[in-house]
Amino acid sequence: MDMHTVVVGTSGVTASDVLAVARAGARIELSEEAVAALAAARSVVDALAAKPDPVYGVSTGFGALATRHISPELRGRLQRNIVRSHAAGMGPRVEREVVRALMFLRLKTVCSGRTGVRPEVAQTMADVLNAGITPVVHEYGSLGCSGDLAPLSHCALTLMGEGDAEGPDGTVRPAGELLAAHGIAPVELREKEGLALLNGTDGMLGMLVMALADLDTLYKSADITAALTMEALLGTDRVLAPELHAIRPHPGQAASAANMAAVLKGSGLTGHHQDDAPRVQDAYSVRCAPQVAGAGRDTMAHAGLVAERELAAAVDNPVVLPDGRVESNGNFHGAPVAYVLDFLAVAVADLGSIAERRTDRLLDKNRSHGLPPFLADDAGVDSGLMIAQYTQAALVGELKRLAVPASADSIPSSAMQEDHVSMGWSAARKLRTAVDNLARVIAVELYAATRAIQLREGLTPAPASQAVVEAVRAAGVEGPGPDRHLAPDLAAADAFVRAGHLVAAAESVTGPLR
Repeated sequence: MDMHTVVVGTSGVTASDVLAVARAGARIELSEEAVAALAAARSVVDALAAKPDPVYGVSTGFGALATRHISPELRGRLQRNIVRSHAAGMGPRVEREVVRALMFLRLKTVCSGRTGVRPEVAQTMADVLNAGITPVVHEYGSLGCSGDLAPLSHCALTLMGEGDAEGPDGTVRPAGELLAAHGIAPVELREKEGLALLNGTDGMLGMLVMALADLDTLYKSADITAALTMEALLGTDRVLAPELHAIRPHPGQAASAANMAAVLKGSGLTGHHQDDAPRVQDAYSVRCAPQVAGAGRDTMAHAGLVAERELAAAVDNPVVLPDGRVESNGNFHGAPVAYVLDFLAVAVADLGSIAERRTDRLLDKNRSHGLPPFLADDAGVDSGLMIAQYTQAALVGELKRLAVPASADSIPSSAMQEDHVSMGWSAARKLRTAVDNLARVIAVELYAATRAIQLREGLTPAPASQAVVEAVRAAGVEGPGPDRHLAPDLAAADAFVRAGHLVAAAESVTGPLR
């Protein structure tokens, strides 16, 4: 595990903190300020619990059962019961990194001093994460309102020493055994604490943060493959001139055009067609690449702003305010996060779609300006990359289905008390699939474009393009030649893209891309 330490205070965390804990195994410490804020908020809850007046979440039931006043001797049982009853997820297990992000972000809100949770509960959350214990969380169970209830409940169940969890060795065992093996005492929940551990948008937010990190790499990768395809098709890079993009001042568009221009600098292929077969304009999929990728980049910027605000938020119901009041609210509603998760899925589908159109153009002898059919060695005997494009088209079809918004499909729950929900967890889950598929789509374009560039004998590619070709070949992705088993090549290209090696290869010549 990474020895990097993330200190959690009262004012939220950063995206890099989330990535460090979720993906790199960073350790967590609570700041002195956070411990003091936890203690102060808890004293408010304890004072309210001692009064005869009912307070939601402290001395009442929950949701549609909030009208029942709970006597003091039953309140510990109430908090345990909400965790047990809400840990009702079904389906396959959610990925370890998602669960770690989910738990860490709940801890972030707990440490804000707005939830009324005792310091020892927060410390146990940190201890479980630091021990590498990962609760078993299931795919289905969150409607993205009143928080990611079932996923967070499964995490809270582990804190109580109940249910199942995965140890640092990857083995799933009873949570109580894992806590004991690491010297962690199960928590005994008190007033409000069970509710506070369940009531947040943490799962969808964690997945948003990780998707944005992955898309940062994939959008740069898509700029590179678009440039390689432009080069392989002997297209003109004059459309990338910064003065053209300055008159339509979308920052993402300018960044994508600049990236493509940097990759193509010094190319002996771009514009070559003008010597013998003039084209007034390249096809949209080539000429408009910066506009489409740029729009996606601007969508990412907006989603990043929403994530930044949410990372600074304290999402719970009720909350302990600075003046000592405990008030109910609707801040647990996931709409702000759900919308941008869906928005990103639309952008991802469109980026995949335009990449597939460029790939198809490389393979079509009627539109590829002199390349062999399907980039085959001996067309007719060899099929070349024909079916690689089929696979890419299937992935794009799936991306389009994943672009259908989850957030527009509320479904009522809790006896119509929770009658409008965000479905943000569902939006996040389908975005993760979309991001995975986008990497595969880009990998197929990379495979086709690098092969096509090598088939342009007698013409010299740009230095950055050549660096990409050499790096991808060194990674085990074969170049032109007779037909062979394509799946291993495509898998190697996919791994090359996901690991950031495509971006690194181009940047070895261009310097940092935008």
